[in-house]
Formats: sequence, C-alpha cells, structure tokens
Amino acid sequence: ADAVGPRAPVLEDRPLNPRRVAVAAIGLLVVFLPAGFSAQAAGGPEDFADLSDRLVPAVVNISTTQEGENFQGNPPQVPQFPPGSPFEEFFRDFFDRQGEAPADRPRPRMTSLGSGFVIDSSGFIVTNNHVIADAAEITVTFADETSLRAELVGHDPKTDVAVLKVEPESPLNAVEWGDSDGARVGHWVVAIGNPFGLGNTVTAGIISARARDINAGPFDDFLQTDASINRGNSGGPLFNMEGHVIGINTAIYSPSGGSVGIGFAVPSNLARHVVYQLREYGETRRGWLGVRIQTVTDDLAESLGLDRSRGALVASISADSPAAAAGIEVGDVIVTFDGKSVETMRRLPRIVAETQIDKQVTVEVWRDGAVVALPVTVGRLDETGTQVASAAVPESEVPVLSEVPALGLTLSALTDELRTEFQIQEDVNGVMVVAVDASGVAAEKGVQPGDIIVEVGQEEVSTPADVETKVEEHRQHDKRTVLLLLDRQGDLQFIALRLLDS
Repeated sequence: ADAVGPRAPVLEDRPLNPRRVAVAAIGLLVVFLPAGFSAQAAGGPEDFADLSDRLVPAVVNISTTQEGENFQGNPPQVPQFPPGSPFEEFFRDFFDRQGEAPADRPRPRMTSLGSGFVIDSSGFIVTNNHVIADAAEITVTFADETSLRAELVGHDPKTDVAVLKVEPESPLNAVEWGDSDGARVGHWVVAIGNPFGLGNTVTAGIISARARDINAGPFDDFLQTDASINRGNSGGPLFNMEGHVIGINTAIYSPSGGSVGIGFAVPSNLARHVVYQLREYGETRRGWLGVRIQTVTDDLAESLGLDRSRGALVASISADSPAAAAGIEVGDVIVTFDGKSVETMRRLPRIVAETQIDKQVTVEVWRDGAVVALPVTVGRLDETGTQVASAAVPESEVPVLSEVPALGLTLSALTDELRTEFQIQEDVNGVMVVAVDASGVAAEKGVQPGDIIVEVGQEEVSTPADVETKVEEHRQHDKRTVLLLLDRQGDLQFIALRLLDS
C-alpha cells in the first residue's frame, strides 16, 4: 500500500489462456531476435536480385509465325451488337465485302510467344519443341530488345526440346547446365521467362517433387515446382541458386489457365543429352534394347521372389533385338543397366535411350530367384516405326473346358472357332479365358474373357489342365500367389493372382 510509482502487475487467479500465452511468447521472440536475423539466417536466400541481374540477359523471348490456311466455305460471321448499335451496319458492310473476296485469300499469320535461353555465346538457344512447332518464321528477342531471326537446328517431340541458332554481331550472354539429379525437394529455384508476352519476368519457389509422369511422352521425368509459371514461360530456364539451368519449364497444371503453383520442367540431365545430339547430328540417336516392360507391383514381386517391388519386368522381346541376342527372357526383371540401378519401370527407357549406341553394357536380371548378369550391345532405336514381339509355342489340338476356382476362371484350349471369334492370330498360343467369376481374384485384376494365358509361374501352358497343374504345384509349395502372363490382342502383360481355397 505504501509502494511508490506504478502499481505492480497482479496475476489473476484463473487458468491461463493458451492463445494469450502463445501471443506473449511470439512477442518475446520478436524482442530478443538478433538484429541481423533474416531469411538467409534461417537457410533461405536474402533475395534474388544479384542472381537475376546475372541471368536475365541470357533468357530470350521467342515469337513464331505460322502461315494460316486459306479461307474456305462461308465467310466469317458478323459480331453480334445490340439492335440499333452504330457499329452494326459498319461491321455488316465490312464482312459483306470480305465475303466477296476470292475464296483462296490467305488468312493473316498467327503468332505465338514463348521463352528460351542461350547455352552458347555463338548463338545456340534452347526452347520447347511446342513453342516453335510448325513455325514459318522464328524471331528471338533479347533483354536489350535486340531481335534476331533464328533457324531451327533440330527438335525432339518426345522430350519437347528444340535447339535454335542465331547469328549475333558479338558474343551473347550464356548460361550453364546444372545437375538436375542433385536437385532435392525443397531446394530453392528461380524461373525466368515471358509470361503472357510481358517480357522477361523472374519468379521464385522450390522444387515440389521429382520424377513426375504427366503422360507427355515416353521419357517423362519432370521436376515439379511452385515457382509461378504461366503461358509464355514455356521453353524458359529453371535455375538453381548457383545460377545453373536444372530444368526447362514446359507445362503447368491449371484448371483456370493461370498459375496455381504446379509447374513442370524437363530435367537438365535429360535435356542436355538431347540438345547435344540435336547440335551434333540435327536429330536424336537413342539407344535401343528391344523389350516391352511393365511395373513390378508388390504382388508380382512376391510371385517372382523379389525382396521388394523394383526393376522392370520384361513382358515381351522384339525379334532380332539386342535383348534377344543377349539372352534376356520374358519374365526377367531388369534390376540394373550399365551399372545404373533400375528402381522403377519408368527409369529404364531413359537409361537405355541415353546410352551410347553400339556400347556393350552389363544388364543384371532377376531370374529364377537369382541375379544373372548378361552382356548386351546397345542398338539404335528406329523412331520411325515400332518393333513387334512375336513368339511361337506348340498349338493346342484338343479343345478342353475347365474351371479353376482358385483363380475364378473358366478356361478353354484354343480352337479355330475361338480364334475366329476373338480375332486371335495363328502364332498366338496358350489357354483362352472364356469366363471370369465377378467375385474372383482374376476379376479384381482386370482379367477379361478373350485373354490368353501364355504362361503360369513363368512356364508355358497350352491346355486348361496345364494351368490347373501349375496352380496345384504352387499350393503344394505354400505359395500365396501365382504369376500369369496374359496376351490381350497382342499386348503381353504379367499379373499376380492370390490363390483362393478351392
């Protein structure tokens, strides 16, 4: 009562409010933070200004023009205006005159915009194939607004990469390739491009994911980023914090057409190999193994005796292919190729494609419970056609119909009538699926009437009795799954079915 000065604070006799405690703690944290604390101290960059100043001069805007088709049929429709509008009569007269013009009058040229980046000071520029597709003219505009006509050196639709060449009066600012395999989820990245035709624009974000498959091509292995990428950014570079190109911005996921923070970039380690070939040969020259492969699921791994789902399961082999010459067999699981681990099926095509043609490599396959090493001489992929796998096994002669309850299937030996009804080629052999129990395990895996069972447990079958025998052998060895090789109109596929009690 005799205290002098401000009265001391008194705590009320009631439970503490967690929210008030949290706010107070944040306040104390702000008060006692070191004066030099920043995002950089927390592990992020302070800003991107110096990086942008260094990189922007090497990023270009790309405009293309395509000759439009000739007018054919009806003339353009008159725009709709409110009744009595002063523009109505003017536009009607204009379009009437347009309709009187010759039918072969050319359409105006159409223009599209994209981005690119200089990789060689002598004038080589990288962009997306879809940016320059069907272009009659290609113009490259630099950061100082200088414009040069560009020639197409080469393009690759499968990876959406193209290389252009300009003839500058003096050396250009160029950027270097980086290692996309070293890019980790969470790493900072910077995207520079030409969104909506506005000119060079810098955005920043992080790597959101790796190895994305967006069904754009056979070598999909995209980096995903939340750095803003919009229309016109296509072909622009994605940089790491060292200023090296680790990706080519190619696509976005967007219900609205604008950036929603999901962008995709072709990784530099894939693009660099393609760019080298386009500069060197004007075309791509990819390695070829000659196998058709499928994903190893958990059920397939168990059936094959693998410790986990990994590798690429060989479903068919092209005749006269490097794989056939090396002794690779249907049912093998390719686990390494040229010393590189094949963790997923999708990784193998890219590894093979990037391997030097005529190079002898070692391919390790999982076969009959053990790893087998095979020497393979890599061939060259013929990208103008397709390779067809074929096989010949003894044809069944006696038609037999049988149920296999453990699989939920009704089977028949192949007959001429069945071949005709289901359009089965003469060189296809095995056991026909004529009915599928809707509640059985085969139905769950998508087995359909008309499918041909070529193998059971990686051994050929030609009658329903063969299938029943193989299933019973699996039971006797206490195996819970059985591996089938199916032929569906020429498409070979392995599936693993869990055995049910009879």
